[in-house]
Amino acid sequence: MIPAGSARCAAPLALLLLLNSCGAGNVDRGVKQQDEIRERAQLIVFHAGSLSVPFRQIADRFMAENKGVRVLLEAAGSRTCARKISDLGRRCDVIASADYTVIDELLIPEHANWNIRFATNEMAIVYGANSRRSVEITADNWHEILLDPQVAFGRSDPDADPCGYRTVLTVMLAEEFYGVEGLADRLLAKDHRFIRPKETDLLPLLETHAIDYIFLYRSVADQHGLNALLLPDEINLKSAAFADRYATATVEVSGKKPGEKIVKTGAPMVYGVTIPHNSPSPELAVDFVRFLLDPSRGMALMERNGQPSIVPAPTDSYDRLPEALLQYASPPVETGIRVRE
Repeated sequence: MIPAGSARCAAPLALLLLLNSCGAGNVDRGVKQQDEIRERAQLIVFHAGSLSVPFRQIADRFMAENKGVRVLLEAAGSRTCARKISDLGRRCDVIASADYTVIDELLIPEHANWNIRFATNEMAIVYGANSRRSVEITADNWHEILLDPQVAFGRSDPDADPCGYRTVLTVMLAEEFYGVEGLADRLLAKDHRFIRPKETDLLPLLETHAIDYIFLYRSVADQHGLNALLLPDEINLKSAAFADRYATATVEVSGKKPGEKIVKTGAPMVYGVTIPHNSPSPELAVDFVRFLLDPSRGMALMERNGQPSIVPAPTDSYDRLPEALLQYASPPVETGIRVRE
C-alpha cells in the first residue's frame, strides 16, 4: 500500500513524466522537420568540368535569390558524373553533361526520365604564352607542331569525359580534312602520360609548362584567359551545317556494363541536363533547372561564358518533362538538333 503522501506526489510526478514524454516527442518531431527542411534546402549538382565557371556563377545567383538554399557543386567528366549515379548509387539533384547523349545512354530510363538540351561549344587547341612553337601555330599546321617530339600536349580520357572522345573524333576528321594519311593514329599514340579524367584537370599542367597544348573546349580557354587556336568548322564539332561530315568519324567508349562498348558518332556539341530519380530534393531541383534554362538568368550567364544557348531545343523525352520545364524544350523533329551558328 502506497502512503497517502506518496500518492499525492505520484500523481504530479506521473503528469510531469507524461508532459516530458509529450515534450520529447514534440522535440523529436521538430528536429526531424528541421532536418527535412535543411535537406530540402540543400541541392547537389553533378556537372561537367567545362561547366565549372558558369555553374559557380549560376549557383551563387540562385542562392542569392533563394535565401537558405545551399548549392553543392561537384565537377567531373560527364560520363564519370553519370556513373556516380548508375554504378555507385550516389544521390544528386541535378546532373548536367557536356554531351546530352551521356544522359540518354547511361541514365535513361533506369536512373532518369528526361533530358533537356541547353547549350553548345566547340573544340579548340589551347596554349599558354610560353608554349613551344606557339608563335608559329596556325589552323593549317597545328597537327605538324603537335607531332614535334619537343612539344607535349594533353587530352582527357574518352571513357570518362566527352571532351576526350571529341578529341579523338576531331583528329579523325582532321586526317580527312588535311589529307594526311595516318595522322589520327600518330597523334593519338603520342603523349599518353598527359591523359586526364576531365579536360579541366589539364589546366595546371599547362600553367606549370609540363605540356604546351590541350585539346579543349573554346569556352574553357575564354573563361581562363588562355590562347585558343580555333579549328575549321569542318572538324571542330560546332556547326550543324557539317553534321553529316562529323558523322563519318566514330570512336568506341565504355558502355553501361563492365566490358561493354558503345560507339560515339561525331555530331555537333550539345549539353544536356536532367534530374535523377534519386534526387533528395526534386522540387528544388526543378527550380534550379528552371533558373538555369531561363534566358535572362542562367542562360545569360552561360552565353557570357562562351557557351551559346540552344533553348528551347527538341527532346525525345518531351512528354516526360515536368510541367514547369515544358517551355524550355520542344517536341522532337525529324531534322534533329537545332544548333546556333
